[in-house]
Amino acid sequence: MKKRWARRHIFEGIFKFLMLLSFALVAGSLALILWTIISKGLPALSWAMLTQTPKGGYYLGKGGGILNAILGSLYMAGGGTALALVTGLPIALYLETYLGKSTWGYYVRLALDVLWGIPSIVYGAFGFILMLAIGMRASLLGGMIVLALLELPILTRAMDEIIRMMPDELTQAALALGSTRLEVALRVVTRQMLPGIVTAILLAFGRGIGDAASVLFTAGYTDRLPTSLLRPVASLPLAVYFQLSMPYPEVQKRAYAAALILTLIVLAVSLGSRWLAGRLNKHVIR
Repeated sequence: MKKRWARRHIFEGIFKFLMLLSFALVAGSLALILWTIISKGLPALSWAMLTQTPKGGYYLGKGGGILNAILGSLYMAGGGTALALVTGLPIALYLETYLGKSTWGYYVRLALDVLWGIPSIVYGAFGFILMLAIGMRASLLGGMIVLALLELPILTRAMDEIIRMMPDELTQAALALGSTRLEVALRVVTRQMLPGIVTAILLAFGRGIGDAASVLFTAGYTDRLPTSLLRPVASLPLAVYFQLSMPYPEVQKRAYAAALILTLIVLAVSLGSRWLAGRLNKHVIR
């Protein structure tokens, strides 16, 4: 008994050490990334970068900013998330309300999981081939569509898992009162799981605004402000990539400043989702 007790405690100590080591690696990596971005990007960050578009010679170290990339990223990610929500929310509600734990529900969830794991560059290549087939050029609309395809499995599966956490008693009570399954989905499920659904939406938005590979060929890049759905548009991830590939130190510092802006936007979205979810929790029946 003593040997078994000692062996169990040895294994427990080993796994505790591995957990602490994993936490240290993750926290250390995050701290290193943030330190690199802040230490190199903050000195180059200025009001002009936030309020101006690139001027002549910007990529040679002269004046200008990345307002075009900031607005382009917000437009693309916002439009892509809206398209993904319009498609993904009905899928998630149908999965829970009609398919449930059936075989078809299992295969639909499996397909969404596979789509979630596909690299974003594959979505970009698919979107580029599709745009060539219909004669569409790189544009804001193309970027929105590809980001919607990228975010759709993330958004749908996240909402599906959140909806599945809802107590079955609420659904059964609504059905017992004579409600149809559609009414249950729209008036009970959506209202009950609203905080989680909002969190899933903002999670997908954060994923879309930080992606570069999927919009490289579908949205293009331009130094102008976005004015049309059918014109090319800049984005912050591509602004970081293009500026960092320049041989001029001044431009490379601006790349880190653009990365800092992107990080702050994602951080603001994360904090906003937590605050909004807390405000919406009053609609949840516990």
